[in-house]
Amino acid sequence: MASVNKVILIGNLGGDPEIRYTQGGQAVGTLTLATNEKWTNKSGQPEERTEWHRVVVWGKLAELCREYLYKGRPVYVEGRLQTRKWEKDGQPRYTTEIVAQTVQFLGSGGERGATKPQETSFVPAGGAVAAAAASAEDGPPSFNTAEDDIPF
Repeated sequence: MASVNKVILIGNLGGDPEIRYTQGGQAVGTLTLATNEKWTNKSGQPEERTEWHRVVVWGKLAELCREYLYKGRPVYVEGRLQTRKWEKDGQPRYTTEIVAQTVQFLGSGGERGATKPQETSFVPAGGAVAAAAASAEDGPPSFNTAEDDIPF
């Protein structure tokens, strides 16, 4: 049976994009995206919870995010969920993040304080994100799980 790993989020950036470059010169960006859930509790009082998401963008998409995105900017993100594992001080560490395949800038203009409404969509061509993420030298570490280790 086929499986699906797809994440779609619309939220606001919790900070400016953080960009770094791999040894191979590939741009890697990290976005912190906040999504909000609102509801009314049993006593009729409104409540709200904010969920924070770590989003990773690669290549030209990362550079465009650095140029046009900033704290508070609304954004649409589509991608896949990925969990990475590494060791720090002998202890295993994990992080779960969204590897973006599509980022659409929502709301006001491309520069801080711009008032012209703008929606801009950037989608990497031909699986560039998947190819970059699969590269052991340029991308994040990936799992090499043996077939019998999968719990299904």
